[in-house]
Amino acid sequence: MSPFVSKSALAVVTLVGAMGLGGCATKSYVREQIAPVSQRVGTLEAKLQETDGTAKSALAEAQAASGQAQNNGQRLDQINGRVDGLDQRLTVQEAKRAKQARH
Repeated sequence: MSPFVSKSALAVVTLVGAMGLGGCATKSYVREQIAPVSQRVGTLEAKLQETDGTAKSALAEAQAASGQAQNNGQRLDQINGRVDGLDQRLTVQEAKRAKQARH
C-alpha cells in the first residue's frame, strides 16, 4: 500500500469522524429541548385522565337514571292498568244505577 493511499484513507476516516461527531447532540442538550414537551405531555395526560374520570362518572349516573326511568315506566304501566280497571268498574256501576233508576 502506498503512503499516499494510506494518508488519504486516514484523512477520509478523520473527515467522516469529524462530520459524524459534529452532528451529534449531547444528552443534556436533548434533555433541555425535550423538557418543555415532556411537561406539556404530562399536563395533557393529567387532563385526559381527569376528563376520562368525569366521563365514566357521567356514564354511570346516566345508566342509573335510565334504570330508574325504566322502573318508573313499569310502575306507571301498572298504575294505568289499575286505573283502567277501576274506570271500567265505575262505568258498569253507573250503568246499573242508571238502569235501576229507570225501573
